[in-house]
Amino acid sequence: MVISKKIINKVNTLAKKFVALIIFLFCLQYTYAQLPGKLGNLQGLSGGRSSGSSDTISFEHRDDLKDSITISYHYLNSLTRERLDSSVNDFGKYYSVPNGYVNLGNNGNAAYPVLFTPILRPGFDAGFHAFDVYKYDIQNTRFFKTTRPYTELGYLLASGKEQVIKILQTQNINPGWNIGLEYRLISAPGFFPTQNTSHSNYRFSNSYQGKRKRYAADLVLEGNKLGSSENGGIQADSFLQDPNRKKRFAVPVNLGNDTTNQNLFSNSIATGNRYNDFSLFLRQSYDLGKKDSIIINDSTTDYLFYPKLRFQYTLNYSTSSYRFRDTLSNLYAAAKDSAFYKEHYDTAVNVKNGFNFLVKDKWKIISNDFVIRQFPETKNQGQYIEAGVRVENISGHFYSGTKNLYNIIAHGEYRNKTRNRKWDADLHGEFYAAGFNAADFNVYASLARVLNKKFGEVKVSFQNVNRSPSYIYEGSSSFSFGNTLDTKNENITVLTATAVNPKFSLMARNISITNYAYFKNFFETDQFGGLVNLTQVTASTKIKLARHWHLYSDFTIQQTAGNNPIHVPLFYTSQRIAFEGNFFKNLNLSTGLLVIYNTPYKADNYSPIMGKFFPQDSITISNLPTLNAFFNFRIKSFTAFTSIENLNTVEFPGFDFTNNSFAAPLYPTPGFVFRIGIKWGFVN
Repeated sequence: MVISKKIINKVNTLAKKFVALIIFLFCLQYTYAQLPGKLGNLQGLSGGRSSGSSDTISFEHRDDLKDSITISYHYLNSLTRERLDSSVNDFGKYYSVPNGYVNLGNNGNAAYPVLFTPILRPGFDAGFHAFDVYKYDIQNTRFFKTTRPYTELGYLLASGKEQVIKILQTQNINPGWNIGLEYRLISAPGFFPTQNTSHSNYRFSNSYQGKRKRYAADLVLEGNKLGSSENGGIQADSFLQDPNRKKRFAVPVNLGNDTTNQNLFSNSIATGNRYNDFSLFLRQSYDLGKKDSIIINDSTTDYLFYPKLRFQYTLNYSTSSYRFRDTLSNLYAAAKDSAFYKEHYDTAVNVKNGFNFLVKDKWKIISNDFVIRQFPETKNQGQYIEAGVRVENISGHFYSGTKNLYNIIAHGEYRNKTRNRKWDADLHGEFYAAGFNAADFNVYASLARVLNKKFGEVKVSFQNVNRSPSYIYEGSSSFSFGNTLDTKNENITVLTATAVNPKFSLMARNISITNYAYFKNFFETDQFGGLVNLTQVTASTKIKLARHWHLYSDFTIQQTAGNNPIHVPLFYTSQRIAFEGNFFKNLNLSTGLLVIYNTPYKADNYSPIMGKFFPQDSITISNLPTLNAFFNFRIKSFTAFTSIENLNTVEFPGFDFTNNSFAAPLYPTPGFVFRIGIKWGFVN
């Protein structure tokens, strides 16, 4: 007990001396700081003295960068780093259906682009693309680099109880290692019966580079769960004029229970498509070359490395399932659906012992890719030559059994991204040497040049793709419904010229297709024997009308030659007039009107089971120009979007928004829609 007291007293004495020493040193430093030119990091010092009067005391200013963030990202195979888009003048960049797309009436339903774009990927393709716009994929993964952890939250609420939730979180574990997580939920009950959607997407990314810059690895885990009810369209256009059916959930449809699912977070799809997929992507590389370093201070060294030779290995594992199911307990609805399948798909379904109509394809693909890349110029990683080989093992499961396929692909690339961007070249190609898709190939070449700040960049490109038609055209697919078409390879040639500068962007493209494979009706496949030739011209401009008034214009002209199965509108335009600018220092505002119009044309019909748009020649879709109002603003890191849509659907008397437009035959789009969304970025 005595020893303990002595120890405690000794500790107390030492503590008092230590505190006294700290106070003394602080006072000494304070006194020393009163000398001219001796306060911390003085501004304007030269040789330890102020560049002005030596009697002036300078004070340390707050460094705003300590509370800020530097964040950028790049896409896979891209040599350019980009910044997050903080603009507020275009709601289409924020919404899940981008500008230039048309869906079947509800956020999450099947969608197609107004500007026709063929499939330009050779090799294996399952053939289901009506919901691609709602998917995450490997190619659009963003690999971030950030000085501080960053979180971005987004939420959108709309008429019809539509909701969209977005989450992004990214942070650097150390300067060479970043992890990121993205999640998105789309839940939209819809305005018409059996139209509800439930989509969820997630993606985890990991980007790592070793301290000495030799080893690098990129990892992506992503999944998409897409669910969309299918109603087969309304039973007749005349129901839209019925005064007792102004509430559109009372309009009878061709499939489903004639009800609307109002549960916001329900993923129940009684009648419709459910597409699920999962991907694991891992790329590793190791470089040989010239090493260097920069000494930052006595304890910090920044290692540099200039690769001359790179060995790269990529593993890609993916699973996917495509399913159409109709499970109805209501005998009347089951009988109605059965009649629809008999009429449009020549398929009889027994409704006596319960109704469960199911069509499903399931795939698993394992890909191993080996690449050697050589850098001719030591300090320019934008110039390289590479050669590689890829082996794919493909396994499919259908009602008819199981298929095990493989592909062996040789590929190479030459890229030269110059520092002054005078002549940037890209030449790459791949050839399917053996396997299920043998003789498929893709050849691409482009040349770009920056003229000057005024005239911007011009680019010309050529691409030729020889591809096997998608597997949905094969007789063994569960979706073939008896099709026995012996398809030939499609051959697609695309010539493109673009010009981009601060005032406008212009693109001219010609697409030529031979042996174009398509669905000619709800389930029968066909292949066009002639040449499909399609010419497209697009232009975008921004015109300053007055001090804060701007006009954003997008134009598209596209024309096919002769009689062929591709139907597109001759003219499409989007005109956005906005009052915008920075006000009260931190308020970035954009508000105005948006007008969208396309000329009448025979828009494609839609097959619910196949998830395919197909050509039709009997109905011309002619809509009034779409009129939307918007009010968007950003205050620091908080952004809000407000969109009042389809004002063109108003009808008098009564002021009802019942003059619906159409996306496809018997597929009307909604009337009045009000959307409000927020996006908030946090620096952690």
